Amino acid sequence: MISKLDDLLTHIGTGKWSYMHILPLCYSFWIVVMQAMNGAFMAPKLNFSCRPPAHAVDRATPISALNESVILSNVTQDCAYSAEDPVTGEVEEQKCTEWDFDNSTFISTVTSEFDLVCGREYLRAMYTSMYMFGIFFGAPMNGFLADKYGRRPLVLVGGIAYVVIAILSTWLPNLSAILVARFLLGVVHPLVVNSGYILAIEVSEPRLRTALGITLYLPWALGAMALGGLAYLLRNWRTLQLAMSVIGVAMFPAFWFMDESPRWLMVTGEHERALKVLKKAAKWNKVSLPPQNELLTLMKEVETLRPFGDDCDRVIVKVRIKFSLRTPKLRLITSVMYLDYLVLAMVYYGLSLSGGNLSSDPFVYMVLSGLMEVPAYTLAFPVVHRFGRRGPTVLCCLLCGLALFVLAAVPTDYSWLIVTMALFGKMTITVAFQIAILYSSELFPTEVRSRGIGTCFMLSRIGSICSPFITDFLGSLISWAPSVVFGAASLVIGLATVALPETLGMALPDTIADLEERDCVDSRRSFLPSFLKKSRPERN
Repeated sequence: MISKLDDLLTHIGTGKWSYMHILPLCYSFWIVVMQAMNGAFMAPKLNFSCRPPAHAVDRATPISALNESVILSNVTQDCAYSAEDPVTGEVEEQKCTEWDFDNSTFISTVTSEFDLVCGREYLRAMYTSMYMFGIFFGAPMNGFLADKYGRRPLVLVGGIAYVVIAILSTWLPNLSAILVARFLLGVVHPLVVNSGYILAIEVSEPRLRTALGITLYLPWALGAMALGGLAYLLRNWRTLQLAMSVIGVAMFPAFWFMDESPRWLMVTGEHERALKVLKKAAKWNKVSLPPQNELLTLMKEVETLRPFGDDCDRVIVKVRIKFSLRTPKLRLITSVMYLDYLVLAMVYYGLSLSGGNLSSDPFVYMVLSGLMEVPAYTLAFPVVHRFGRRGPTVLCCLLCGLALFVLAAVPTDYSWLIVTMALFGKMTITVAFQIAILYSSELFPTEVRSRGIGTCFMLSRIGSICSPFITDFLGSLISWAPSVVFGAASLVIGLATVALPETLGMALPDTIADLEERDCVDSRRSFLPSFLKKSRPERN
């Protein structure tokens, strides 16, 4: 039955109807990355000096009075000052309440405007973590809603809400309101990215699914590069926030012309709507459909393969990840993918947001970081097309882990080698992350695909929430510790992914029953990397 659905999409082919869905979704990814990654420029770590009151005994030199060479190398960061008690005459240490910030790189930031230093420094990491915390809640909610109400409504509502919240956050007067806005952006993020990705995969014909699954995130890399350039030109954080947000308005008209996923409509029993969408797709792509009675018969057969039906939906409302433990194969897929997503996100964001720690120029680092993702997305396609999903994922995770262990051992004098190892690790972890997204969309059946990927992304946010704290706080205590943590975690998931089955050349499963009924005759070989599997003779 799965092959019949894939045959139908192959017959419809790729044309204007397909581009109508794919191109707007690519543009939305370009917008989202700027909000997700802007913490490097909105709330960076800045040099500062205490600005004590006039009665202080040891008045610190304001940073604005220091020459540029001192600013770059010899600034003393003070959180207290010495002052004489007017009654007893004793000199006591007082906590600093006002600071002078180094404005040589940024004119205005969240860090300087809201004094995020000393006892409030943890709020810098919180700026980025609140966005990821929002995704943690939004991802499972999106998965449930997308499977129940469809992909298109989530993309449409999410895209509009995302841009509106991002624009309004430009004028928020206090840090608490800004953090709330960041949380809301994170909640809406999966509605645009996760639902959009699944919609694009489900409307594509099978022969292009691998290429699309890999290259669909290429705008993400381009958006990261654009963020570095835009931040270089706009050094005021409010101006930068507004510029990043208003360009999202351009995607609104395109969303209205998108259709619902015909695969989802068929699986959920929306036969008339599915038939209407298929007719429109065939018309726009200039092909003819099979007779209507054959299509309706196919849809009814697909619907009867849903073994859990509404009972399963009620269970998921109560325990949203219980579906992932229902069957043996689904348990294996879910547990490994949860671990993969958690670590991949932690390492990816940890390396992406470390420009201030690993490079003297955060703008160049962000551009180079995005540039390294371009070959990660483009070269990954021929690799997974030839060698499958599992083998390249395992290899990239192991290479990233080794690169980060080398990074931890490099002396600080070799700045070029530090940046090189960091960027190589970023490239390999990006390849692994991108393949994992494609891999998971092929492993989870249509019946629970949004919920499966949604909860995977929910777990990934635990890793991305931890990333700023690992790089900022653990790194400030032991400089090489973040690299060791990220490297060790990469090696662990590389080994864990070996347990997953290969999906190269396999049709997408539409129901849990489809997944469980797949051929297990040669199950031992299914655990081998695909390039080793091809070298062994087939058994009769």
